[in-house]
Amino acid sequence: MTASTAPTPTLPQASAPAPSVHVRAVITWLAIFPLVSVGMLLLAPISESWHPILRALVLTAVVVPLAVYAVVPRLLRVYGALARRRAAR
Repeated sequence: MTASTAPTPTLPQASAPAPSVHVRAVITWLAIFPLVSVGMLLLAPISESWHPILRALVLTAVVVPLAVYAVVPRLLRVYGALARRRAAR
């Protein structure tokens, strides 16, 4: 009778600890500031006559989802990769 050898399961890669609230705040700011700046520049020519509240509504309706679903997750991935690289040293 021969014993079958099952493949040894590999352990998942150790993930870096979640960034602190301060790091998340900086990462969020790094996403929001450029998006708001570019958004204001692009919106300015067509929104000069708009009420400031309407301008803010339109700008945030574009910037917030873009930041939350696209930019911040990418920045957090970059931060995680850098943190893992630093931890491996």
